[in-house]
Amino acid sequence: MNIAQPAPIVKPWYREPWPWILMAGPFVAMIGCFITIYFAYTQFSTQPILDGVVKRGLVIEQTAPKAADGAAAASAVRVNP
Repeated sequence: MNIAQPAPIVKPWYREPWPWILMAGPFVAMIGCFITIYFAYTQFSTQPILDGVVKRGLVIEQTAPKAADGAAAASAVRVNP
């Protein structure tokens, strides 16, 4: 004669610790990403890229040298015959 054993109590998934532990890593990475984007936008959005380079919207352009700069650069370059 077998004695009927009670069925084990099944908890819903959100009552178990493992799904929350597994979701914690990606969640922390997302928070770090948002913080990095925030700092990049607020702290470094107005810094110049390089001397002679202009950012207009998403386009980064190198400005043409000024006439005085061009004459000084041309005189500094030597051409060997």
